[in-house]
Amino acid sequence: MSLHSDPRKSSTLTAPPTDPVNVLTGPLPTAERKRMDRGKRKVLLAGSVGQFIEFYDFSLYGLSALTLSRLFFPGDNVVAGLLATFATFGVAFFIRPLGGLFFGALGDRYGRRPVLYITLLTIGIATAGIGLLPTYAQIGVLAPILLVLCRLLQGFSAGGESVGAPAFVFEHAPKHRRGFWLNITLAATALPSVVGGAFILALSTSLPAEAFDSWGWRIPFLVALPLALFGLWIRSQTEESPAFKQVVANRAEAEHTPIRDAFRENWRQMLQVVMVMGLTAMGFYFLTGYFVAYVQTAGNLEREQSLLINACAMLLYTLVLPITGLIGDRVGRRPMLIWGAVVIALVAVPAFMLVTSGVLGLALVGQFVFVLCICVYGGGCYTFFVEIFTTRTRFTSAAVSYNVGYAIFGGTAPFIGTWLVESTQLSASPGVFISIFAIVVLVVIVVTRVPETHPVLKHAQKGARR
Repeated sequence: MSLHSDPRKSSTLTAPPTDPVNVLTGPLPTAERKRMDRGKRKVLLAGSVGQFIEFYDFSLYGLSALTLSRLFFPGDNVVAGLLATFATFGVAFFIRPLGGLFFGALGDRYGRRPVLYITLLTIGIATAGIGLLPTYAQIGVLAPILLVLCRLLQGFSAGGESVGAPAFVFEHAPKHRRGFWLNITLAATALPSVVGGAFILALSTSLPAEAFDSWGWRIPFLVALPLALFGLWIRSQTEESPAFKQVVANRAEAEHTPIRDAFRENWRQMLQVVMVMGLTAMGFYFLTGYFVAYVQTAGNLEREQSLLINACAMLLYTLVLPITGLIGDRVGRRPMLIWGAVVIALVAVPAFMLVTSGVLGLALVGQFVFVLCICVYGGGCYTFFVEIFTTRTRFTSAAVSYNVGYAIFGGTAPFIGTWLVESTQLSASPGVFISIFAIVVLVVIVVTRVPETHPVLKHAQKGARR
């Protein structure tokens, strides 16, 4: 028998088995290929717009934390009010796994598109609702209760949106550019901090302080609803994922139970995703949910200065993340995870020391350095967390594990950061915290053998081991 006729000795350069949903039965006409390409670009746009709107809604809360603490949690102790505000920030994350479970099961049973309509509209309504809330001075303790309810609604819908949009884009993306496409979509999560920060900065500098505290702060929240309606229109131009259509055509409906199948088949991978995504969640929400207040309270810079440098940092994140996704398409997801965790562990503390130096230029450099570290890690994690699961249970498995990781490690990040600085009196203590956690995640990646999920590299590695 020749070498090439023995499957056990096949070359490691052989292409991986082709996904049935991507098999072409024959050459497509040029017009048909162009139509498919336009459809894919619409999917990329729809996923990115949805992620922008979701994170615009979420980032507004962190950007407005000091204002909200004065209006909804008034008191003599500024830190206590800020802790209460960040505790309410975390509430939305702890409802996200339930939203992920609910919308994930719907998405795996009925399709990605209908779920993405519901989640986007719901989060837009909840955010606009915050902009309409009366304050503590107007209705007393009912004000923070209503704020918590709006945050719960935000979190529940975000539990589906945050994973549904990346999964939808992933299933349309070319195999050799999945990391690039996913990271373009996820890069849109950073732009809201730039846009929201610039919006709030423009309002706070152009309005008297009393006018801003009375009604000016509400405007960015109210804009969320028309943005959501625009996002719905964009998504109406897309088609359902071909991979999902193929799964529906092949499955026995009576036997398909997304929640049971996800936990029975993928529990190990789901635990890995919780930890892997937990690190990027912590880093991202330190950047978007905490740094604006952190730079003011621990670094003694003005609100306008903190908003400006955070907007610059998030703009850098938007530009760099697609590049690291492209690198991940070349070298694989696992190397990006390992090296990203290493650089976060080494650089987090010096970066946080710069952020709280009290010098505008150094604070900007500190945030830039931290962004670059998070982006290296993001070059692997943002594709890994959907690529590790099969189409049949992808939405449910990814939504639950992603949102649990974000709830535990992302939703608590601003609260823990504020508490650490207050209790230790060390301004860089949040940097120590994320550095230690990066080491823990690195150990998890190595010890539990987090797999390479890149379709070509995974196949090549399996062939090499034979």
